[in-house]
Amino acid sequence: MINKNIKLGLAAAIFATAIWQFTENNIGNGIFLILIALLVVLTYFKNEIIIMAFLKLRKQDFDGANKLLDKIKNPHTALVRKQEGYYNYLKGLMLSQTNLNQAEKYLKKAVELGLNMDQDLAMAKLNLAGIAISKGRKIEAEKWLSESKKLDKQGMLKDQIAMMKANLKKGPVQQQMRRY
Repeated sequence: MINKNIKLGLAAAIFATAIWQFTENNIGNGIFLILIALLVVLTYFKNEIIIMAFLKLRKQDFDGANKLLDKIKNPHTALVRKQEGYYNYLKGLMLSQTNLNQAEKYLKKAVELGLNMDQDLAMAKLNLAGIAISKGRKIEAEKWLSESKKLDKQGMLKDQIAMMKANLKKGPVQQQMRRY
């Protein structure tokens, strides 16, 4: 993975070469170089490793997605703010299967950094609500659920939110039964 600052420097150098090609009356070369510079700038805003990790996660290949994300050594310096949010979001989703404490840390960091799509943010908050329910923090879980419901404008998470609310209502009863 190329550092974000190197990508910008490379794009500037390619763009300068394109301008030089225009001055030499090589219009075709200049247009082609501008397209390449735009592609490099696109990878600045959309990290290629995170996109590939999303595709792996979509195929339920958690190990492959985790290996790809491990290639990003220092996400704070290597990624733009929103990309770092998605890095933490993906790490949190994968860890939610095994380690709730780590998953909560990553998902909270993703919510703090922000995600581009409201649906992704709603999913992160829904996962945080699930973690809060499992740890017995009812007030925090209600807060995450209400925020998730506000962000879910298409209603894609409607069933999951309803299920979480039902689990939230059952939670204290099960805890009382365990005491006796």
